[in-house]
Amino acid sequence: MNLPYKVATLLYCFSEGGEILLLERAQEPNRGRWSPCGGKLRMAAGESPYACACREAREELGLALTPRDLWLTGLASEHGYEGQAHWLMFLFEVRPRLRQLPPAHREGRFQFFTRAALAELPIPQTDRERIWPWFWQHRGGFFAAHCHCHPDGRHEWTLEESRIAHA
Repeated sequence: MNLPYKVATLLYCFSEGGEILLLERAQEPNRGRWSPCGGKLRMAAGESPYACACREAREELGLALTPRDLWLTGLASEHGYEGQAHWLMFLFEVRPRLRQLPPAHREGRFQFFTRAALAELPIPQTDRERIWPWFWQHRGGFFAAHCHCHPDGRHEWTLEESRIAHA
């Protein structure tokens, strides 16, 4: 499948009370669904994934982060996501906890949710199937996964690397 390849970062931010911050997306991809905030790398400018995550945190959350504020929890690649593109996503947990809800902006509006509330939210299917479960399982560790998204809606997942954090 000859589709554009997009590289993005996702920011997994938490409140001081341990709730996850999600963005109800106002734009595609995933319009109307809840997901971590983030954005596409400026590949033509040679931007690194860490620099992209810090830029997105500043633009979307008003946070001034450095790479030391980020924990690379996972890499997820998606082949043919919704028949539109191939994606490579860097999943960063943001270490500083948020004291307040960021204001809404052109990308959408923010809300804090408990982990249990994710089950009831409209979220992308690939997030629900594997990305969220692997994120929770690998917090403090690392995982790499690939999803082959088939035109009929099936998703074929491969966990390519798994390093569980030891307590």
